[in-house]
Amino acid sequence: MADEARQVKRALRAEVRERRRTLTPAQLEQAAAGIAEQLEALVTARGASSVSCYLSSPTEPGTRGFLAAGMERGLRILLPISRDDGLLDWTVADPRGREVDTAVGVPEAVGEALGPLAVRDVDLMIVPASAVDGEGWRMGWGRGYYDRTLGSLTNRTPRYAVIYDSELVDAVPREVHDQPVTGVVTPTRTITFAR
Repeated sequence: MADEARQVKRALRAEVRERRRTLTPAQLEQAAAGIAEQLEALVTARGASSVSCYLSSPTEPGTRGFLAAGMERGLRILLPISRDDGLLDWTVADPRGREVDTAVGVPEAVGEALGPLAVRDVDLMIVPASAVDGEGWRMGWGRGYYDRTLGSLTNRTPRYAVIYDSELVDAVPREVHDQPVTGVVTPTRTITFAR
């Protein structure tokens, strides 16, 4: 059963990657503007003064406009730094901050590592995903960083995955380590799942 779920996930991830690669620069720009608007509204609705987020890669739903606007207005933002042991450290986002591409091509902030537990103090978590289903089950990219992070938190910090509209699917294959999200943010809407 676990092997079957892994195979279905691999196929779904490949489909998502291919769909994302076909987006035009204009489509990516329009989607990023929608994501920024939706995320700003979510932060306001949740009354969040601190969030965790990630630096989007060129084909991911763009978080960078939201990050820039949030830093400008004083929102405290933690960005992830991957570790060799499969955990995430966190650093405070800085408008003058540097970034590097990891070995797997994921952009990462460079800064003082605050440790894996720093994220437990944020008001809202914004996480990447390749797909999410209507029950809130999130499928990442297969490295497990966010599943480990979400699974380690004892508090119930709201967690929203950022995806394109087409990546909200009927069902995501689940494995024992998979972690659900509170909702999704797409370029056109924000959905909070009933749990």
